[in-house]
Amino acid sequence: MTGIRTVSPSPLRDRAGRGTSEFTELAQRVRESGLLRRRYGYYWTKLVLAPVILAGFIVAFFFIGDTWWQLFTAAGFAILFTQIAFLGHDAAHRQIFVSGKWNDWICLILGDLFVGMSYGWWQHKHTRHHANPNKIDADPDIDLPVIAVTAEKAAIPRGPIVRWLRSHQGVFFFPILLLEGVSLHASGVRRVTTREHLARRWVEIAFLVVRLGGFAAIVFLVLSPGIAAVFLVVQLGLFGFYMGVSFAPNHKGMPIVPRTVTLDFLRRQVLMSRNVRGGRFVDVLLGGLNYQIEHHLFPSMPRPHLRKAAPLIAAYCAEKGVPYTSVGLFASYAIVTRYINRVGLGERDAFACPLVQQRAAIGVQD
Repeated sequence: MTGIRTVSPSPLRDRAGRGTSEFTELAQRVRESGLLRRRYGYYWTKLVLAPVILAGFIVAFFFIGDTWWQLFTAAGFAILFTQIAFLGHDAAHRQIFVSGKWNDWICLILGDLFVGMSYGWWQHKHTRHHANPNKIDADPDIDLPVIAVTAEKAAIPRGPIVRWLRSHQGVFFFPILLLEGVSLHASGVRRVTTREHLARRWVEIAFLVVRLGGFAAIVFLVLSPGIAAVFLVVQLGLFGFYMGVSFAPNHKGMPIVPRTVTLDFLRRQVLMSRNVRGGRFVDVLLGGLNYQIEHHLFPSMPRPHLRKAAPLIAAYCAEKGVPYTSVGLFASYAIVTRYINRVGLGERDAFACPLVQQRAAIGVQD
């Protein structure tokens, strides 16, 4: 028993053509519903408001001055930077403009200059994730430095500290997200300073220097050293935590498949993704990432259309017998916590994979 369910090749070959035609049929329905059309008014409003609100925060920061009350401002910056990052995510997926160049420059301005995250680094990583969500050795989002999300990684020999963390990782997962902000900035800086190919490298370097260096300089200019240090810790911690809890419910605790498994596009995206219910408040809170199934099937679909597409796609999946997962926000966090804790404790079969439950339909076997 390996703990990872495998798909037999012959049934996959038999349904490969049918799976492709099923997605083509779904895409036609979505296209005819008008859900792929651009939403320029929606996005231009956000693109204008983002720098205005950011400028307002900076003015307020100077106005409030050297006081511990600035920790509330730090929390505000963390929320604002995350919301801007969501907007950059939309541009990176070509949701805003038809022109790839326009979307790229919006990403560079929002991601590098406003948030301090390298667009080139994120694009390289996120493209691989979308191509193979939850596939071992293919999806970088399941290859985490401390947290093990696969039984195979949990079994790799580690030092005593990492082993202890792994055995308690269900408890530590969310606190560890407080370090995600530092990790995101560091990963971007590392990417732009390596010799690997990177389009617009010097633009990214200039934007990151202005954002990271300039923001830190402003903080220490206005605040005394002690308050400034705590301000940056709070801002970075909450930013990383907010980013982490926005992306964690999407795939963690969903089926993880070996690199050798091939699924048709519809099932590869739907079976590995989870939607989060909660109404318009959750839509805003998670920046549309709560419609992860719709987003993975149609990455260029504008964010405001995801909510409308969800019932259409859910009904189509039910029609084709494809499991469509949608849970509440807190239920999703409970699922994530239980799953990674069970993996860390060494359970080899930590998830009852729907691929197994649907083996009659998609040829899955133990």
